Amino acid sequence: MKRTKSSKRWLQEHFSDPYVKLSQQQGYRSRAVFKLQEIQEKDKLIKSGMTIVDLGAAPGGWTQYVSKLLKGTGKIFALDILPMEPLPDVTFFLGDFQEQKILDALLLALGEANCDLVLSDMAPNTSGIRESDQAKAMYLAELALDCAKKILKRGGCFVVKIFQGPGVDEFIRMLRTEFQSVAIRKPKASRPRSKEVYLVAKGYDL
Repeated sequence: MKRTKSSKRWLQEHFSDPYVKLSQQQGYRSRAVFKLQEIQEKDKLIKSGMTIVDLGAAPGGWTQYVSKLLKGTGKIFALDILPMEPLPDVTFFLGDFQEQKILDALLLALGEANCDLVLSDMAPNTSGIRESDQAKAMYLAELALDCAKKILKRGGCFVVKIFQGPGVDEFIRMLRTEFQSVAIRKPKASRPRSKEVYLVAKGYDL
């Protein structure tokens, strides 16, 4: 099948991307790990002994980074509708966290303690129709927030990817009613032309 101009551009960008090369050199599963690394350096979210949930985790770059930082001292739960290769000290749930059986399995694994941090780097499959793609992205962010509210302990934190556009301001206002502080981060590893940013929400239900 003949490649489109956009797919050729993506491939060219991908293989010349310094973060792709760096992730390969350091043994990470994706370049996305460097986005979380920069957020961690600024916000110091991940600490020894924490219980952390990674939504939409596959292929596992963020989970891999969390596992490296915790060094077996905490608990890590990763969920995705796609399979993910095993990682040390990680419990993986294959399925949609919207499904009650998957959510129930996670809640059972968490026990009464709940978690300290919920991560979501989820993004929808895009159609190229801007309005539709933005609506899908905001829906995923809202689902991630709904899940976080079910499993975060008081004072916990939440990191979620969004795409700048309609619905973002309202979503940030919603976050600010649930968390003590909300910051917007645009990591260097996020491609400049991408509209993605990350919201870092701290102090759940305070």
